[in-house]
Amino acid sequence: MRAEYPASIRIVRVPCTGKVDIVFILKTLESGVDGIYIVGCEEGNCHFMVGNIRARKRIVKAKKILETIGLEPERIEMFNLSAGDGVKFVNIAKEMTERILKLGPSSIPRNAVIMEDIEEAI
Repeated sequence: MRAEYPASIRIVRVPCTGKVDIVFILKTLESGVDGIYIVGCEEGNCHFMVGNIRARKRIVKAKKILETIGLEPERIEMFNLSAGDGVKFVNIAKEMTERILKLGPSSIPRNAVIMEDIEEAI
């Protein structure tokens, strides 16, 4: 049986979550996306040593930035799981979709330019 995640989820593959930059996350929200979640290796099992730990720190900082500019930090989250745990991945996708639906659309107008606000918050 093949588990399906919500159709609204868009997957962006990167070699390591440690390559996901805060600016990329914030620009994605700026483009009109209502929420983002990062799925990385289990802690201690990163092929790039500490990429997932670096990503976790960036997510924490991005959440603080969102809070500073008046957006819900719950729009961003990070999860750690093994590559073979497809069922957990689907459950996370459903959980995040429900969370974002409860939060409603982002208050950032589509394609708004908020980087100036974000740069001040950093």
